[in-house]
Amino acid sequence: MSTSPDPVGPPPGCPAHRLYGPEAEADPMALYEKLRAEHGSVAPVLVQGDLPAWLVLGHRENLDVARTPSRFSRDPRRWRDMQEGNVPPDHPLTPMTAWQPVCHLVEGPEHERLRGAVTESLMRFDRRGVRRFVNRFAHQLIDAFIDSGTGDLVASFAEPLPMLVMTQLVGAPESYGPRLVDSARDMLRGTETAVASNAYVTATLRELVARKRTLPGRDFTSWLLEHPTQLTDDEVVEHLRLVMIAAFESTANLIANTLRMVLTDRRFRANLSGGHMTLPDALEQVLWDEPPFTTILGRWATGDTELGGARIKAGDMLLLGLAAGNVDPDIRPDLSLPVHGNRSHLSFSSGPHECPGQDIGRAIADTGIDTLLTRLPDLELAVPEHELQWVSSLMSRHLVALPVRFTPRGSSVTGSTQVPANPAAAEPPSEAGTAQAAAPAAGGRPSARASWWARLWGRRR
Repeated sequence: MSTSPDPVGPPPGCPAHRLYGPEAEADPMALYEKLRAEHGSVAPVLVQGDLPAWLVLGHRENLDVARTPSRFSRDPRRWRDMQEGNVPPDHPLTPMTAWQPVCHLVEGPEHERLRGAVTESLMRFDRRGVRRFVNRFAHQLIDAFIDSGTGDLVASFAEPLPMLVMTQLVGAPESYGPRLVDSARDMLRGTETAVASNAYVTATLRELVARKRTLPGRDFTSWLLEHPTQLTDDEVVEHLRLVMIAAFESTANLIANTLRMVLTDRRFRANLSGGHMTLPDALEQVLWDEPPFTTILGRWATGDTELGGARIKAGDMLLLGLAAGNVDPDIRPDLSLPVHGNRSHLSFSSGPHECPGQDIGRAIADTGIDTLLTRLPDLELAVPEHELQWVSSLMSRHLVALPVRFTPRGSSVTGSTQVPANPAAAEPPSEAGTAQAAAPAAGGRPSARASWWARLWGRRR
């Protein structure tokens, strides 16, 4: 442990790079490699508002940070810039850095108490039951565009599927889905409206918790409420928010990235269709090469220390560089070699704060993609690969659209509940936190063919 009074900053004439803005978001992986070349495994960077931070680029260093909370805490109250008043309440990162009574922002016995409630409640789900939900919603989403012979697999499949499943698992009405997707994306991008989006999500989930206090069911919300740790309503709300937002972003990106690989990489598709690679193996390959989260915010140094040759000061913020660590030349000198079955990637982090719902995310992606490829075996990309576009933010990079074409087929809706057709069904809660009930628009009729998700995401970002 270092006792040097001064942190090691960028070399003279080499200022810290911004991790936000058009230049950084145009090609984040190229920026990570530039930082690795200039600084090694740990690089000084700037986040929104030009606040200083450290980006951890090395695989070994990422594990060191994730697995040693005694040196690198998840508690944002340690952030020196926060303590010194440099982070205003409306700062774009506030939804992710403001302390809340949630397991991923505490350590020690309190972390064990909260984390135990989350993991034990998640374990109560029957894996086959989860897959039945996924299969049901996947078929319904496919039925919405199967007759047309064309579709956008991001807006019409990869993004709605995880949130539809998660709303079912937490016991929420399906009408919550579209607005939660919109708000989740906004929060994770760190936009100027991120704070307002966070407020909407919190109010919506607070209404759900109040409902489950009165009418419990066999769902994640009810199980959290009845857990022996006796979580408060605030604690339940924050853990619902954590699980739903993380599950949505990570699973939607995993589905989209895997489908893109199937449609653009002939060897990848041939190995998958020929049985040389299972779908779970394919998902692990994608988790190595294109993790759903490029970085994770954040960790805060508990004292002066050293990491990868950089001197870190107490209160400094660190970002786990998941995407950069997964392509660290020290562990993957040849990125063309497959890593089937190898789960030592950083995509779900590691240590005591490793993602507790990763197996549910894998089940949603695995079952959803299998259903799609089974029903539409002749899927083809409808545009040249170079025309595909991404939207990047501090924490993630996702496809804007994945246009496809295929032979039109008749629909075969499974299950009795159809995907809602009304995009206005999920209105914002009132100031008292009461969500509006889902209802058709005035004079309108729900249609089994209308895609509420396509209409919602037609408002391009």
